[in-house]
Amino acid sequence: MSTTAESLVVKRIQGKVALITGGASGIGESTVRLFVKHGAEVLIADVQDELSQSLCKELGTPDIVSYVHCDVTCETDIRNSVDLAVSRYGKLDIMFNNAGITGDAELRSIGTDCDNFKRVLDVNVLGPFLGAKHAARVMIPAGKGCILFTASVVSLTYIGTPHAYNTSKHAVVGLAKSLSVELGEHGIRVNCISPHAIPTPLLLNLLDVSDKRKVEEVVSENRVFKGAILEAEDIAKAALFLASDEAEYVSGVNLPVDGAYSLSNQTWKTGLYC
Repeated sequence: MSTTAESLVVKRIQGKVALITGGASGIGESTVRLFVKHGAEVLIADVQDELSQSLCKELGTPDIVSYVHCDVTCETDIRNSVDLAVSRYGKLDIMFNNAGITGDAELRSIGTDCDNFKRVLDVNVLGPFLGAKHAARVMIPAGKGCILFTASVVSLTYIGTPHAYNTSKHAVVGLAKSLSVELGEHGIRVNCISPHAIPTPLLLNLLDVSDKRKVEEVVSENRVFKGAILEAEDIAKAALFLASDEAEYVSGVNLPVDGAYSLSNQTWKTGLYC
């Protein structure tokens, strides 16, 4: 894009400060890129040091985008990340609790190993809770803010993913709805985004495949909406909308970005109606 064209882009979150967990890859990386493009100052919180630092170097100087090592299950790490965002950029407008794991693929059984089950809930539920807790700590005095969570289509329909992952994403939606009521009194909006399957590193690891195209083929065969291929950037665009002033009265929502997949009983494709 030329400099002239770039100057014509409407920067929808100009001047806002965002903290994005899991920002080094997948949905998080796409969101970091899009938020920076739209004028935000971004702090990436992740455990992937090299990927995060490389992304920061590519996108700009530390006064635009920077990185902090953060294990979302550690409250000290989360507290330090929020405090760093405020000390480095002066405030915190957007907290995107995006980091998550799927758990082991073979754990679609009530015989699930307890340690693995707890690990998934620690990352996917405790982590977002801690992120929201410490974001609220600095947003409440400001009287405004936006807290986002990455949920999943599995919060809306069952697609065969591990029990721990399904449980965690239902819990995140419940947490967001509960917080939207409490924090609404302080001018803070809280929402979820529930994506359909995207061939991010997270999904490729779950399926134990390295070829992104194979995953895209499987997803395409089972999708409802045929107009486009879902990409991580589509989730970033949803996050951009929810974080922007365009969504100033949107709170307590679990936004599906799934091409109506969660509304469809897939047995209709084989002629079975119920």
